[in-house]
Amino acid sequence: MKRAEQLLFSGLLVAVLLITACSGKSTTPATTPATTPAPTQTTAPTEEKTMQWSTPPQMTIDKNKTYSATVKTNYGEFIIQLLPKEAPLAVNNFVFLCRQGFYDGVKFHRIMKGFVIQGGDPTGTGSGSPGYRFADEKVTRNYIPGTLAMANSGSNTNGSQFFITLADLTSSLPKDYTIFGVVSQGFEIVQKIGALPVKANPQMRGEVSQPTVDVHIDTITIEEK
Repeated sequence: MKRAEQLLFSGLLVAVLLITACSGKSTTPATTPATTPAPTQTTAPTEEKTMQWSTPPQMTIDKNKTYSATVKTNYGEFIIQLLPKEAPLAVNNFVFLCRQGFYDGVKFHRIMKGFVIQGGDPTGTGSGSPGYRFADEKVTRNYIPGTLAMANSGSNTNGSQFFITLADLTSSLPKDYTIFGVVSQGFEIVQKIGALPVKANPQMRGEVSQPTVDVHIDTITIEEK
């Protein structure tokens, strides 16, 4: 990943910002439906060393089973129901990274109030990745509140960064971000994180989305049934 991937969402900026999303570039969600950046990732170099792999993980999940992720953060806990039949590549990737402890201690580095919260970058800068990219999967659902989707920097540039929607973005977000889960319990915790104070982020052209307090994932536990 040569540049940071950050999620930026917005009606007008969506097309442009989506291109700078998550391929080895980070993806960042936008700020507001008509004038918000889209889920994208930036591409600035980083010196920090994190877990890295040269290729995406082999398929190990069973699409006929159910998978849930319990996300424990320093602001509380929420549960995500994963969607292995709809997005097997993204779910398999997420399950793999969670079981490796990849997300332990990782910050939510971008908060777009009323839009999305974004995390999954081990460097906490918006420029981190697992070292590989994988393909997009068809989006058939709408981006309703609590939707978990991959952040990206263009077609087939998924890595480790993801975002969770804080509102219904169906009319403002194009179906370019693979949806692979929905928050099933504890959405109030996601909303609490989405309401934390933020400041201008110099790596995001001054976008007001950088948390001014520490907000991070403690652990993510995967349950398979």
